[in-house]
Amino acid sequence: MNDFTQNKVQETPPPESARCRAPAAMETDVSRSIAVAAGLAQQFAELDLFQRLAAIRAQIPGGLVFTTSFGLEDQAIAHAIFAQALAIKVATLDTGRLFPETHEVWAETERRYGVRMRVFAPERKRVETLVAEQGIDGFRSSVAARKSCCAIRKVAPLARALAGVAGWITGIRADQSANRAGLSFASFDAQRDLIKVNPLFDWTREQAAEFVQAHRVPYNALHGRGFLSIGCAPCTRAIGPGEPERAGRWWWEQAEKKECRLHFAPDDRVGRASAAQT
Repeated sequence: MNDFTQNKVQETPPPESARCRAPAAMETDVSRSIAVAAGLAQQFAELDLFQRLAAIRAQIPGGLVFTTSFGLEDQAIAHAIFAQALAIKVATLDTGRLFPETHEVWAETERRYGVRMRVFAPERKRVETLVAEQGIDGFRSSVAARKSCCAIRKVAPLARALAGVAGWITGIRADQSANRAGLSFASFDAQRDLIKVNPLFDWTREQAAEFVQAHRVPYNALHGRGFLSIGCAPCTRAIGPGEPERAGRWWWEQAEKKECRLHFAPDDRVGRASAAQT
């Protein structure tokens, strides 16, 4: 097993020194992070995926976490991390409502690379309270109910996964949705106090598929059944001809509401303080 991936995590709060920094030191740290994000964004156009991940590791001091949901893009990034044995922790959010096929590709990925994913699950009592209040599929009753479910099953575990790290790597692509096109290659996330990097931001889905095929990377069997964007089982369906890639996510809601606050602020605005656009 690679020593930078584990199946259990001892969660600890940020060190006291980090929580008690003087305002001037904090301002300096933010300026430095913004500069690092801008530098990465400027370099990425000339780099392949392997080089992008290596540059992220080399240029962001401190802990790095890549969060995967085992979709096509995430599998490509995971391959670039594991193939180079980069010191980047790979974490996943097990919401308790994932497809069996997602668990299957998760297990296949661990076997292929000899790793264990870091797993972050929702708090049991909060899930029990949510289901008691909403019912098992009560999230379909309103946008607010669905976001409450996402907050407990996804957003809160993500906060634990990112606690104390310097950088967060995601599989976001600009062409996945209009909301995501407003993001960037790299930015300073003021809410989480870290650098957020999207190394596939300029890729198409076709490029991700070609990469996965070329490197024989395990992928979710649901992709071959019309599921282009895969989340929780009750909130994801296959898409039809001509539908946008994320049309199958929370399909009963309006298009502008199809995010779960992992990448956006509570009011669905892009969640970033300073971004390096390309």
